[in-house]
Amino acid sequence: MPTVTVVVGAFQDGDGRPTLGNLRVLTSDAALTALKGSLVLSATTALIGAALGALLAYLVVTLPTQSLLRRTTLAVSGVLAQFGGVVLAFAWIATIGSVGILTKAMDSLFGVDLYGSGWLFDLPGLVVVYAYFQIPLMVIVFAPAFEGLRPQWREAAVNLGASTWDYWRHVALPLLTPAFLGALLLLFANAFAAYATAAVLVSQGQPIVPLLIRQAITSEVLLGQANVGFALALEMIVVVTVVMVAYNLLLRRASRWMR
Repeated sequence: MPTVTVVVGAFQDGDGRPTLGNLRVLTSDAALTALKGSLVLSATTALIGAALGALLAYLVVTLPTQSLLRRTTLAVSGVLAQFGGVVLAFAWIATIGSVGILTKAMDSLFGVDLYGSGWLFDLPGLVVVYAYFQIPLMVIVFAPAFEGLRPQWREAAVNLGASTWDYWRHVALPLLTPAFLGALLLLFANAFAAYATAAVLVSQGQPIVPLLIRQAITSEVLLGQANVGFALALEMIVVVTVVMVAYNLLLRRASRWMR
C-alpha cells in the first residue's frame, strides 16, 4: 500500500488531477544534487562497509566455532547492524560533536580539533556514521559465504600443487565474488534508503534524497509540495528495485555452491 500510494501520488497534482509535472522536478538542480549525494554516500559507505566487513568476517570465521570471541563478535554485529536513527546520531554528536567527549579529550591532550568546521553534520559526517552500521551488516551477511568454503576444496587444490595464493586466486575468490557483490549491493540499498540518522545530523540543506523529500512534505515556505515528495520517493523506489533485483540474481548464483 505505501508503494501504491507513492506511485499514484507521483502522477497527481495537489487537487488529485493526473499530471507529469511532479516528474519534471526530478531534473531540477536541487533534485539532481540530492540524487548525486545519495549515490555518493551509498556507494562510499557500501565500499567501506564491504571491504572492512569482509575482512572482519574472515577473521571471525577462522576462529573455532565455540570461540567466545567469535560468538560475541557475531552477536554484537547483529545488534550494531540495526543500531541507527536518532540514537546513533546522538551517540556520534556526544562523541565527536563540538562539545563531544572525544573532541574535548583530543583537544586537551594533543591540541587536535576533531570537530573542525562541523564536517560531522554534512556528507563526510554521514559517511563516517553510516559506516558504523554498514560494517557489522556486512559481517553478518558475508560470514556465511566464508563458512560455505569447504575444506575439501582447499585440500584438493593443495594436492594438485596449488599454493595458498593459487587457492585464493583460482578457487576461493571466484566463488566468493557473487556473494561479495550481492552484499555490496545490499549495503548500497541499505544506505540509500536510510533517513532518520541523516535527518538528525543534517539540519540545513538537503544533501541526499530522503532529506529533500522531508523538505517537500514539511516545508512551511513552499506549500503543496507533497506530490513532489511522492515523485522523489518513486525515484528512490526505482533505484532500490534495480539494486535489489541485481542482489537477488547474485545471491541465487552464489547459493549454487553453498548448498
